[in-house]
Amino acid sequence: MARIAGVNLPKEKRVEVGLTAIYGIGRSQSSQILSSAKINPDTKIKDLTEDQLNILREKIEKMLVEGDLRRRTQMDVKRLQEINSYRGFRHRRGLPVRGQKTKKNARTRKGRKKTVANKKIATK
Repeated sequence: MARIAGVNLPKEKRVEVGLTAIYGIGRSQSSQILSSAKINPDTKIKDLTEDQLNILREKIEKMLVEGDLRRRTQMDVKRLQEINSYRGFRHRRGLPVRGQKTKKNARTRKGRKKTVANKKIATK
C-alpha cells in the first residue's frame, strides 16, 4: 500500500495520475515531481519500489499539501473577511468572488433558487 502525506494512493493508476489524489498536487506538479525524482510516469503505483516511494515522500514532504494547504486557504479567506474587503464580503455572503455575473447564473455558489413570499416558482 502506497501512503504518502497521509493519503492512500490508488494502486491501479499510473503514478502521474495517482499523485493527484493528494490535495494540492495536480497533473503538472506531479509530472515535475516525477521528472526530478527520475521515475517513469507510466509505471503503476503498485509497481513502485520502496526506494522510489521514499524519494516521492521526501519530495512531497517539502511542499505545502493536504491539511496545511487547506488550513492556509481557510486562513486567507478568514483574513479577507476580517479586513472587510470586497472579496471577503462575497465569501461571507456565499456569492461569486471573482467578478462573475449573478443575475442568471452562479447557481453553484448561490445554491438552489429560493421562493419569494412562498409563491410558487414558474417552471420553464
